[in-house]
Amino acid sequence: MKSFNVFILSLLGAARAVTVSVSATASHPVPTTLFGQMFENRAFQQVTPGKFSIINNHQALDPFPFCRVGTTAALNAWQSIDGATISVIAETTPVSSALPNALHVVIPSGRTGAIGFANTGYFGIKVTSGTTYSASFYYRFPTASSFRGIATVSLQTTSGQILGSSTVFLSGAQTSWHQISVQIVPTITASSTSNLFAITLDATAAAGQTINFAMLSLFPPTFKNRPNGMRVDIAEKARLLPLAGNGTRQLDHLSIDLVRMSFQISGLGLFEYLTWCEDLKMTPIMAIWSGFALGGTSVAEASLQPYIQQAADQINFVIGANGGSAPATLRASLGHPAPFNLTYVEVGNEDFFASSTYVYRWHDFVTALQAEFPQLHFIATSDTFSPILSPNPTEYDVHVYQTPSWFAQNSFFYDGFQRNGTKYFEGEYAAISTNASDIFGSTSDGRLSFPTMQSSTGEAAFMTGLERNSDIVFAASYAPLLNVSNTIATVTPVTFVLPFSTVASTATLQVIQGSANTSNNPTTPNAAVPVTSTINTAKTFTYNAPGFSVSVITLVAH
Repeated sequence: MKSFNVFILSLLGAARAVTVSVSATASHPVPTTLFGQMFENRAFQQVTPGKFSIINNHQALDPFPFCRVGTTAALNAWQSIDGATISVIAETTPVSSALPNALHVVIPSGRTGAIGFANTGYFGIKVTSGTTYSASFYYRFPTASSFRGIATVSLQTTSGQILGSSTVFLSGAQTSWHQISVQIVPTITASSTSNLFAITLDATAAAGQTINFAMLSLFPPTFKNRPNGMRVDIAEKARLLPLAGNGTRQLDHLSIDLVRMSFQISGLGLFEYLTWCEDLKMTPIMAIWSGFALGGTSVAEASLQPYIQQAADQINFVIGANGGSAPATLRASLGHPAPFNLTYVEVGNEDFFASSTYVYRWHDFVTALQAEFPQLHFIATSDTFSPILSPNPTEYDVHVYQTPSWFAQNSFFYDGFQRNGTKYFEGEYAAISTNASDIFGSTSDGRLSFPTMQSSTGEAAFMTGLERNSDIVFAASYAPLLNVSNTIATVTPVTFVLPFSTVASTATLQVIQGSANTSNNPTTPNAAVPVTSTINTAKTFTYNAPGFSVSVITLVAH
């Protein structure tokens, strides 16, 4: 007995009858890593969609250009409460070499009541009564003082109404960095997200004091209660996707830092990525930086060694034996003594932009890293077989951003690829525009802000090709960019001819459909949702596929 799925994609407006003959013998097994997700930290996915780090600019101004000392942008999302003077300084003794700056707070004399500073969050802060919010920060007094006092850590409205708070003790004798962790359980649910995370002191008691703060953080409950973890709702939804438990997740643009394993202002780094993959039982594909910046600069070959060592340190952090290296020891100190699971390492990202220098960069990185980590597979990111690379890549990462029509028309894209032992990772793919002449243009020129039924069905057609060619396509991850399109929806009759002796008389049908421009977006999040029903089936049967739809028919045959 066999149970199998039939996928039907109705993309075009014109109806045309189709007959599908199904082979009873599978051509090859489909790898469990085939369909996965790409999670890209440059698009704020780590903030609202994925990781719920509520504090905006929470590392009190890391080395990023918009966080430079002395600029207005350095105080992005931070504001004074009741006249406290706040600024960003270059710390003489930073909390970490990767976090050289601090939020410098001066409490003036002559004030009364609560005084301090607040953070507005990325897009406001949702505050719910009874929810436990975990806050933490580092503080130190640049000069020792006799101050001993209470600081209030709170969630409050922009008008000053306290929604929930906790108190902590600060000592003027604390001239080295000290971390404070506290929990806030609001007693009031805010009517909007226009709220603040605040740290205040009694103005009279703290008059004349100067305090430096760094690495401030605020989290609601996280997935599996991971410190610095992921949003529960999004992580749970990711776990329910078909790929969960056996898919892949691409870890993009990662680097190591002594405190949080990330140079990102979100605080989301390598350790958090890996524990998330582990929690979801997903196979990570990790990228290392290979000496090319998208601004167009490549590191000269003679200067590559420090970056090769950095890549080796990154890999050792992930899979090194506890105690075998400083990075592996660091991982263990963060609570994960056992190595993480890692098979694939991508060397660079979109190095087709600098293919001439990739020849020596690939050679030097892979030659050194293969010698140290012979068990790993290294994925090339140039165009396939152009330029010719040495050592010969066993895997390539292919990126495609195109129109819905391109994806539908290229569902046979990999059919013509040679079966020569090379495998392919479709690392980024999405229908992002209806304008083939200006794929990355503006929305007025065809760029799609959100996926539509037309773009999604085009991508789904392409995915059937990935599955059909999964003898060489071992993984694929839909890119985080979204899409839209047009045309009139028309029913398409599809006739199935099945080779089995017995076919169940009914099957389960799941359909998601809409108009060409139907889009699940923040305003209409359920505009197109799957609908399940039952249809009649036989060894030969016809199904009328709605226009702009994806249909899945599940039936039993033997």
